[in-house]
Amino acid sequence: MSDDRPVTFKDVFAVSEYRAVWFALVASWIGDYLARAAVVVLVFRQTESISLSAAAFAVSYLPWLLFGTVLSALAERHAYRGVMVFCDLARMAVVALLVVPGVPWPMVLAVMFLVTLGGVPIQAARSALMPLMLDRGRLAVAMAANATSVQAAQVAGYLTGATLAAAANPQLAIAIVAVLFGTSALLVRAYVLPRPPAVPAEQRTHLLRETAAGFRLVFGSRVLRSIALMVFAMAAFAIVPEGLAAGWAAHSGHDSVTRGIDQGLIMAAGPVGFVIGGLAVGRLVSQETRHRLIRPFAVLAPLALVPALAAPPVPVVVLLTMLSGVAQGGLMPTLNTHFVLTLPHGYRARAFGVMQQGLQVFQGGAVLVTGVLAERWSVPLVVGVWSVAGVLSMLLLAGRWPRVRTPEPVPGEAVLLPAAEPSARAENPPPGAVTEPTPGRHRFREAAGRMDG
Repeated sequence: MSDDRPVTFKDVFAVSEYRAVWFALVASWIGDYLARAAVVVLVFRQTESISLSAAAFAVSYLPWLLFGTVLSALAERHAYRGVMVFCDLARMAVVALLVVPGVPWPMVLAVMFLVTLGGVPIQAARSALMPLMLDRGRLAVAMAANATSVQAAQVAGYLTGATLAAAANPQLAIAIVAVLFGTSALLVRAYVLPRPPAVPAEQRTHLLRETAAGFRLVFGSRVLRSIALMVFAMAAFAIVPEGLAAGWAAHSGHDSVTRGIDQGLIMAAGPVGFVIGGLAVGRLVSQETRHRLIRPFAVLAPLALVPALAAPPVPVVVLLTMLSGVAQGGLMPTLNTHFVLTLPHGYRARAFGVMQQGLQVFQGGAVLVTGVLAERWSVPLVVGVWSVAGVLSMLLLAGRWPRVRTPEPVPGEAVLLPAAEPSARAENPPPGAVTEPTPGRHRFREAAGRMDG
């Protein structure tokens, strides 16, 4: 591949191993979101409770709260291919239990918990596997392809799951989920090359100590901490329309088929907007402009949902949620680029686990809290007031945002150069560039110290 031209999606998908991982990712994520939508409908049908249907959605975040970072660190101790195959097969077997009609709702919640639990090490292993398959230039484009594909998979999963479960047969939707998980495992097993574990037995310490190192890295650096807090806050305020979609659709008073379609549209609107924002900003906006858009996009994400206070009809709700998704799609790739290039090498899976755990905690907590509030007040009022709080939070975080930009990686460690340093601007590597890990805890301490320097 020539070095004097930009890397294209065609270049990335020319790597057969990545193609298999990408198809497996799409199948696995469609299954995840289809299962969430179907489970919400199952619980709402049995209980007719908005708070319990919100709990059915939020329980999928609980595994990250309890075991996210530990399982991410554990994934580094085993072959990534084996981790992905084993966990997807286990998820296929567990979710198949819901194909039997009449499963009580507490068991439905338990199955949803186990399905999401198995997805934790899959995501960590896949994230750490990417730099082993692709060079720096291809890796940056592959990360963008994965992010966009996950959002598209979310749209397909929500629309299909809500429509099938509400208008047809929830068990049919669950059966499709099982097939998708099995397909993902088969693709990885057949086409991904076997590799040794990233952390061999002789280099291991206590698992909890390795897990804690990921937390110290993310929250010990001012730059990484600022990125993490903005991502967490945005997620907490942007997820609410999805979590309350079943109750919001029921608020319209339509028949069950129309409510199922309304629910699917509300749940899919955010991901659709994310894809639009990500593609538009990524293709049309320069790197310097993307950095300047961090603050306005951060505020726009919750601000777009404030008009929910007026209790608009479902089509307007879909548009507002989509606009919020556009802001998220325009913001997240920039934050992800800063985050990845600031990390010292050798901590990818653990840092991924820390961020994912935080996302699940904030999103799940937001859905649970707003679900309880929606039992007493109307869904539009709850979403509107919650979004006003989001705007105030984002204004505070944007005002404290550090002046950072994409650095040039340094062998063995990565540092973030000051924004006023012009010399590195012309030599910036592609977003997401990483190299192989450098073992040894002393490298972590040196890199963590320099990131705040």
